[in-house]
Amino acid sequence: MIAAGANTTVIAAFAVGFVSFISPCVLPLVPGYLSAVSGVTIGEMKAGEKKVSVLGPAIIFCLSFTIMFVLLGMSATGLGSTLRSHKETLDTVAGLMIIGLGIFFVLTPFVPKLNAEWRPETLIRRAGAGGPVIAGLAFAVAWTPCIGPTLGAILTAASTSDTVGEGGVLLAFYSLGLAIPFLLTAVAFQRATTAFRWLRDHYLVITFISGAILIVMGTLILTGELQRLNSQAQQTLDDLNLSFLYSI
Repeated sequence: MIAAGANTTVIAAFAVGFVSFISPCVLPLVPGYLSAVSGVTIGEMKAGEKKVSVLGPAIIFCLSFTIMFVLLGMSATGLGSTLRSHKETLDTVAGLMIIGLGIFFVLTPFVPKLNAEWRPETLIRRAGAGGPVIAGLAFAVAWTPCIGPTLGAILTAASTSDTVGEGGVLLAFYSLGLAIPFLLTAVAFQRATTAFRWLRDHYLVITFISGAILIVMGTLILTGELQRLNSQAQQTLDDLNLSFLYSI
């Protein structure tokens, strides 16, 4: 069973993962990565051709960066467990860090260097040459500075989890937020790019909402309200006979 901390943060982890996907330094590179790992040209994807040829490598690509992020989450939890005897101090530090990262994230649209579109064509070519596994690992490592505020917040939340497994679950949901829209792009390229264009145009509003989510999450950890909120949520699910939703 996923314990208190993980239950009430997995939705936030998924949400900020999705926001990381549509950020100006990730979203513009998605077609290039799809083309590089699958060997299918962007023109063929726009025409709706070779969907199967694109989907397989895209799944492997997503699994690759998911493994990397999950390992990071488990490592963060392992580090946090060494400080378990100082639980209140750990929660205070983690809460303040997540609040700070949320504020920083809200400010990123106004800092050009943090909001710039990255176009590392050389990295994409090399990643493509190494296959979807290497490309996924390259994505996880190379884009850490870009997705740092959101990834850092989820890693910090993972450090307060009770078990290594819970930390892994948080980062798995963060990865899903990245992976699902990536896979949707692979199977419905034209429609997905049209939807993402709308999201890009409203990125400022989405950024503010996402930053607010991080600030609220940090405040809940800081004040100790996260566990109480989770207990109430679990009780509600029990009353509705939906307890399987928080069970593994």
